[in-house]
Amino acid sequence: MEKTKKFTELIVWQKAHQFVLAIYKETQKFPKEEIYGLTSQLRRAAVSVAANIAEGYRKRGPKDKVRFLNISEGSLEECHYYLILAKDLNYADTEIFIDMKEEIGRLLTSYSKAILSSNS
Repeated sequence: MEKTKKFTELIVWQKAHQFVLAIYKETQKFPKEEIYGLTSQLRRAAVSVAANIAEGYRKRGPKDKVRFLNISEGSLEECHYYLILAKDLNYADTEIFIDMKEEIGRLLTSYSKAILSSNS
């Protein structure tokens, strides 16, 4: 696994950050009555994906690092549900976001496996 100096160099974090930016842009179009509901929940969950990658980056032990990546995976699945809901409520076409989520999920799995295998 290639060494990095900061979390912003991680492709998985970069993709997660792009996901957050895209979610923020799309949720601006949601109905105003959703500002404290679905808009807030989806944004919070998306931010949690990238934030937990960043937080886990500085953890010392591999199990601790992977625990934060697992929290990111959970937040990503939470986003998936909110995207299903947004689509079902006709707030957005969520296909591109689902694709982004799937890619981030694959990267998180690969990164977790790489961390665990490099320290075994």
